[in-house]
Amino acid sequence: MNRFSHQLRITEIFHSLQGESTTVGLPTVFVRLTGCPLRCGYCDTAYAFHGGKVREIDTIMTEVKAFDCQHVCVTGGEPLAQPGCINLLTRLCDANHAVSIETSGARDIKDVDPRVMIVMDLKTPDSGESSKNMLSNLAYLKPTDQIKFVICSRADYEWARTMLTEHALTQHAQVLFSPSFEQIQPKTLAEWILEDRLPVRFQLQLHKILWDDAPGH
Repeated sequence: MNRFSHQLRITEIFHSLQGESTTVGLPTVFVRLTGCPLRCGYCDTAYAFHGGKVREIDTIMTEVKAFDCQHVCVTGGEPLAQPGCINLLTRLCDANHAVSIETSGARDIKDVDPRVMIVMDLKTPDSGESSKNMLSNLAYLKPTDQIKFVICSRADYEWARTMLTEHALTQHAQVLFSPSFEQIQPKTLAEWILEDRLPVRFQLQLHKILWDDAPGH
């Protein structure tokens, strides 16, 4: 076992409402890991690229428990960039939490505990990081997992629509289309989805509506 598997560099741990995915609106403890190998043009968590504090997983578990909250979301940055993330996910599941992970899809997900709900981005061309998508990850997704597209433009939308068909994405997981904040009007994306009869879930980021995306929410 990697000697760092019981340690993680953490940017923050906080309690808020889940702003995305099929658990949107539920009180959730967020464990934000530090670091990310991607630099998406629309990234809203650049403050998590660097810094943070190295903490033992036992300490993280104690802090999470103190919130007395069932749902826990492990996020980043890119949480799977740290080897200890896999161990943390399993520990959280063993503690009877309902666990989700938000991952870029640029890291292998095959070792993620099957009890974890995976919310995996497929990076669109306008993100600047679509070349990092690991399509091999699709084989490991479960029906309860989600594939998310952050749509920045009409070109992004058409690319995502093509991916939806060519890779039969709805056979792998639930599919989410989200408008990139302040880059495309939510109503516009909603109308495109309806016009094309796409079998996807439209989503807005609840935390940005409520708190203007302030850190700690």
